[in-house]
Amino acid sequence: MTVRLTGIRRYPVKSCRGHAVDTATVEPWGLCGDRRWLVVDADGRHVTARQHPRMVLITPELRDGGLHVTAPGSAPLDVRVPAGGPLLDVRVWDDQLTATPASDAAHAWFSAALGVPLRLVHLDDPTRRPTDPHYGLDADRVSFADGYPVLLTSEESSAAVGDSLSMIRFRPNLVVAGAPAWEEDRWRRLRIGDATFRAVKGCSRCVMTTIDPDTAEKGPEPLRTLAVHRRWDGKVWFGVNLVPDTPGATLHVGDTVEVLDSVAAAEPLR
Repeated sequence: MTVRLTGIRRYPVKSCRGHAVDTATVEPWGLCGDRRWLVVDADGRHVTARQHPRMVLITPELRDGGLHVTAPGSAPLDVRVPAGGPLLDVRVWDDQLTATPASDAAHAWFSAALGVPLRLVHLDDPTRRPTDPHYGLDADRVSFADGYPVLLTSEESSAAVGDSLSMIRFRPNLVVAGAPAWEEDRWRRLRIGDATFRAVKGCSRCVMTTIDPDTAEKGPEPLRTLAVHRRWDGKVWFGVNLVPDTPGATLHVGDTVEVLDSVAAAEPLR
């Protein structure tokens, strides 16, 4: 059985559209360029497509020194990485940390695109946010991702849910192929190319997966199917969360995936 890395995706702004890349550098808190920007409300709480499905139609592109953002019905905008200035208190789930506000023009652009007062912030120092200590090490860090630096999914597991659904709904960073469906539940340590990772927790899925990434419309799938086959502890599960152990390594589409440690029971880490 040969397992290979078949896809790499980054999401520059949390909950907005991502993009595929052929290579990516691994940082302690995730892939380089992944989820270092966040949209927050007037109270500094993170805003996602769970509340504003049209966020999946906003396309941020990484540019030298910042972002280029586009959205249906909005003029494009270039956003510079903010340098210095006062920090803003923000909240991502239960985590309280500080980030640097972007320009007033960026705040206005996202507010107009989504129809509510919003601000865009940049995580200037990603060492500020630890992962959940119940599932990782004290030194583990994460950017603005939901909880862990890297999310891995499998093509075979996606096919088991339904061939008509795009993998993009699951918003993975890494996609692999070559192992039986749900085999990733068993993995605990793996090497992808020159990078090694710990699999620390399965990924419980929410209504984000039911948003069509092309139209922003909601439907019942894939949660309906996952609830039949992948329900434990009152949640449904798809994919595994990884923590990098070799920051600085570069991943390439086509890299071989080597499982360094696994368990016999195929059940999600939770």
